[in-house]
Amino acid sequence: MINRPDKAKLYYPHMPATWWLRKRSYFMFMLREFTSVFIAIYLVVFLISLYRLGQSEAAYAAFVDGLRSPGWLAFHWVALLFAIYHSVTWFLSSAVVLSLRLGTWEAPRWLVAGAHIGGWLVVSVAILILYTVL
Repeated sequence: MINRPDKAKLYYPHMPATWWLRKRSYFMFMLREFTSVFIAIYLVVFLISLYRLGQSEAAYAAFVDGLRSPGWLAFHWVALLFAIYHSVTWFLSSAVVLSLRLGTWEAPRWLVAGAHIGGWLVVSVAILILYTVL
């Protein structure tokens, strides 16, 4: 191996910690990534509730009583809003990736995104109806 004194150095650009605050699109991307934290915490709480349900009725009732505190209620509302934002942005991005073609006709992106969001709303309303009936 030849040692070359004129070998170029690697360039490492300086990126400040607030790079994502420069443009709205960067901020919205980081917000979408941040929503995953709340979804993960909610799923852990859900798994704990299933574990408590398997222990006994009293353990589950005590766990649910703990979730009725104002802090947990606020967390669940924030998690719901973040879950909605995460889902909508996922469906909008799927319209960019998924190209639906029938012969030579290609469905517009708004139609693909609208179909995904519409299906999501139909399933959500069906679950809500089943929950209120049962």
